[in-house]
Amino acid sequence: MAIQVGDKAPDFELKDNHGATVKLSDFRGSKNVVLLFYPFAFTGVCTGELCEVRDNLPKFADRDTQVLAVSNDSIHTLRVFAEQEGLEYPLLSDFWPHGEVSRAYGVFAEDKGCAVRGTFVIDKEGIVRWTVVNALPDARDLNEYVKALDTL
Repeated sequence: MAIQVGDKAPDFELKDNHGATVKLSDFRGSKNVVLLFYPFAFTGVCTGELCEVRDNLPKFADRDTQVLAVSNDSIHTLRVFAEQEGLEYPLLSDFWPHGEVSRAYGVFAEDKGCAVRGTFVIDKEGIVRWTVVNALPDARDLNEYVKALDTL
């Protein structure tokens, strides 16, 4: 079961597409976080969603929010994907232990070996304030989580 609104967001430490360590707790007290789980780099729906975020980064910056996108791809795959698509926000690798963070958030599809499309809006205190979980083929609506940020 996915993490629910009102739950404390599980902390994690993952490597980004440049090999740097990113901890969710590093943003506590300073920024809201939109945590996006997606199945795989280089796939149609994922690329479309992440490029839409790229094209709308000012909407997040204006709301004092850091976007963190998590997949089960390796950091090497994520580096090439980010370079190819011009993605300038952190792409985090939940590759090993495989799916550990995705499982902690309740969005890992065991039968597929990847995360489903889970989005978590986390406030500056580390509390989940909004969430949506979509099936693998179903794209999310970026405007829904931007509206959720406006309520913080």
